[in-house]
Amino acid sequence: MKKQTINLMRGLVLIPFLSLGSPLAMIHSNLALFGNGGPNVATVSGVVDDQAEAKKALLDERAQKIDAYFADRDMPLAGYGAKLVKVAEKYDLDWRLLPAIAIKESTGGKFACGNNPFGWGSCKIKFKNFDAAIETVGRNLGGANPATEQYYKDATTEQKLHQYNGTVVPTYTASVLKFMDLIEQVDVGAA
Repeated sequence: MKKQTINLMRGLVLIPFLSLGSPLAMIHSNLALFGNGGPNVATVSGVVDDQAEAKKALLDERAQKIDAYFADRDMPLAGYGAKLVKVAEKYDLDWRLLPAIAIKESTGGKFACGNNPFGWGSCKIKFKNFDAAIETVGRNLGGANPATEQYYKDATTEQKLHQYNGTVVPTYTASVLKFMDLIEQVDVGAA
């Protein structure tokens, strides 16, 4: 019995070496991150802070590109870049999709029908304001509305555009994709 217990203990000691690599190597790599005195909260939070700052900078740049595109053309959706980017993030959409649809459908809000710059519902659906329209169309295109998820959930951007209006207008998808490229090319460094 004593021999079996010893063999069991040896096996338990070897498991970390076999499944995770050397515990000494793991300790060494953790010391590099955490320091000898335990977790270095400043280092860990610094990494998290850096990642959060980088993401915020990226989202801000995207919002600036959208706003610059709209502002350069005197489009009413200028100033809604941050909202458009936020909704795209929330519903896992390409950040350029909603503004590009608005450009195609209403010239960036110039010809919006009932605060509906996206032509959503063949322009028969009215919204309280642009914010409500952005949220509603983003939710639908993101597949988060049970009533329309069959068309948009887990679909690619091209598939979403085809469902949105590409079945009626064969050139629709290519046209919106072109606007998406134009938004991407906006240089906000000069602004």
